[in-house]
Amino acid sequence: MKVLALEPWYGGSHRNFVDGLIQNSRHEYELVTMASRFWKWRLQGGAQTLARKSRQLIANGFRPDVILASSMVNLPAFLALARKDIGNVPVIYYLHENQLTYPLPTEEKRDLSYAYINYLSCLAADQVVFNTEFHYKEFIHALPGLLRVFPDYTHLHTVSEIRAKSRVMHLGMDLQAHARYTSTGDTQDDPPIVLWNQRWEYDKNPEAFFRLMNRLDDAGCRFRLILAGKRFEEQPSEFDVAFERYAERILHYGYAEDFEEYSRLLHRADIVVSTAVHEFFGIAMMEAIYCGCHPLLPNRLSYPELIPENLHQPLLHAPILYDTEEELFTILKEMLTGEEHPLPARTLRGIVAHLDWSVHVAQYDALIESFA
Repeated sequence: MKVLALEPWYGGSHRNFVDGLIQNSRHEYELVTMASRFWKWRLQGGAQTLARKSRQLIANGFRPDVILASSMVNLPAFLALARKDIGNVPVIYYLHENQLTYPLPTEEKRDLSYAYINYLSCLAADQVVFNTEFHYKEFIHALPGLLRVFPDYTHLHTVSEIRAKSRVMHLGMDLQAHARYTSTGDTQDDPPIVLWNQRWEYDKNPEAFFRLMNRLDDAGCRFRLILAGKRFEEQPSEFDVAFERYAERILHYGYAEDFEEYSRLLHRADIVVSTAVHEFFGIAMMEAIYCGCHPLLPNRLSYPELIPENLHQPLLHAPILYDTEEELFTILKEMLTGEEHPLPARTLRGIVAHLDWSVHVAQYDALIESFA
C-alpha cells in the first residue's frame, strides 16, 4: 500500500521513528517534512506547507491509500487544504506527545489552543494511535476538563468517540544499531558508572537526580558519572553545579552528536537512573537498557508497562522500579556498594528487544493494511 507520512517536526525522536518505519516497512511511503524548530508555529501553521507539498506529490502521480500524521500536524487544517486533491483517504493520527498533559515549568501558563488542535485532530482522524497506554489514559482522562473550559457546545460526548477509535502501539526503535558497539577501558576495580542520558530539562527532574547523587557521595559511595542527553541554550543549573563537584569523576559531559560515541557511552555505563516527573514513552531509557544498563525507574508514568511484569517485584534480582526517592537512594546505594548486582546484559537486552523495528514493524504494517 502507499502511505503519505506527514511530519512537520522532522528531528529527534520524531525523525528516528518515521525514518525507521519507512526503512523497515513493506509498504511504499512518501514523506513530507518540515524542519524541527518553532514548534508552536509548526502546530498552528505547518498544515499549509504540508498541504502544498502533498498536493505537488499528487500532481506528480502519487496516490496514497493511507495518511500517517504525527501529533505535530494540525490535521483538520491539513485535510481542509488538501482534501480536494487527496480525496477521502483514511488518516492515522500518531501521538508521540500532546499539548494537554505535557508538563510545563511552574511559571508558564498552558495555552489551550494547542491542546484543542490535538483534540480536533483526534476527531478528524479515522484511527488515533498513542505510543503508550499511560499516554492514552492520561489524555483521555484530561479531555473532559479541557472541553469544560469553554462556555457552551462543549461536545463532551466526543471523548467516547475518540476512545472508541484509539489504540496503543509502542514506538519502534533501531536498537540493533547499538549491537555493533561495546564498552571499553573499565575494570572490575573501577567504581560503577551511573548514566544520565535524558534531555537536560525540567520535566526529567535533574534536581532530584543530583540530590540523590550528592547524598550517595556524602555517604561515601564510589561512583563515576556519564552526563549525556540533549542540551539546550537554557539548561538546569544543577548540571553546572554537578560539573564543579564531580569534575574528576565525570567521564562525559554534554550531548553526544555522533551515534557511535553515544552508543559506546551507553555500553560503558552500569546503571541508568530516571527521576522524571513526566514521560510519554522513554526512548533514552530503552536504549540504555538494550546496551546493558540496569535501569532504576519510577513505578509510574510509562515505565511499568515497558518493564515485564515478572521484573516488577524482585526476588532474585536487583529492583528496577521504585516508589519513593528514599527507596531509590537505598537501592542505588546497595548497587554501588556491591550488595545488589545489576541484571545480566542478556536479560536487560531481552526487556526491550521486541521494540526493534525488525520485529515491531509487523504491527505497523498490519495497521496500514487494515485500511485496505
